Amino acid sequence: MRTEQPGQKALLAELSSNVIDRLGAQAGALSIRRAVLGIFFTGVELSDGSGGLCATPIKGIPQAVCCPSSAGAMPAPGRLVGRPAVEILADLDRPQDLRRALAIATLNALVETLWRRDGPPPDAEVLECDAFDALTIAPGQRVVLVGAFPPYLRELRHRGQPFSVLERDPATLKADELQFYVPSERAADVLPEADLMIATGTTLLNGSLDGLLCLLAPQARAAVIGPTAVLVAGPYRQRGVVVVGGTRVMEAGAALDLLAEGGSGYHLFGKSVSRITLRLKT
Repeated sequence: MRTEQPGQKALLAELSSNVIDRLGAQAGALSIRRAVLGIFFTGVELSDGSGGLCATPIKGIPQAVCCPSSAGAMPAPGRLVGRPAVEILADLDRPQDLRRALAIATLNALVETLWRRDGPPPDAEVLECDAFDALTIAPGQRVVLVGAFPPYLRELRHRGQPFSVLERDPATLKADELQFYVPSERAADVLPEADLMIATGTTLLNGSLDGLLCLLAPQARAAVIGPTAVLVAGPYRQRGVVVVGGTRVMEAGAALDLLAEGGSGYHLFGKSVSRITLRLKT
């Protein structure tokens, strides 16, 4: 298993620090122009027009009707527009899922500002392909999917690749896929034997990614994929991540309009939002 470096921050905190440090004074000048907590994704548009996404943690939405305890889990409705973006980032370590989702969407919008100003990370190769295609997986190598991601699951089955699916909710798997299911609490049983871990970006949102990466063997590789993934390189590479598959919001206004109407990835990708894959340089 891998060991954390002394004094090493949590990955999400390090990603945030990386982006803020690189933006410098520009980060403090940006504020929230618009925020939408959609059914599938939470989206943010900043005052410079940059946009960012994060998966909406549907199961983190309070089930009670309007009451003080439910309202406390929400990210300040009616008081977001005009707030400094860096102030929203304080919620990255909040226990409330929706507040953290808005903070990650804001962080991803700041990353878009950085990309527009400086271009892609110099320590990564930008690929116009799905993150899965950027991975070299040899026959017989054992893969662990963290999260039931159907396209990857189907492709691994098609290849006859040995793999497992670490998942909190077995209901997300079809009946013929349950043979690959491993309860998430058994991560320590399967990840040390993995050659490759492919984790959805939602693991950043729920705070599990750091612990999962620490369970991998030193020679194992990892990939983080999905709109929640933050498109910078250094903090991931230091933890054995070789591929990051995320998104860039090319037209923030159009994307947030769709989210406000219940839009999903099918309505966004290839239109107002582009998929981007980073292959990190070693």
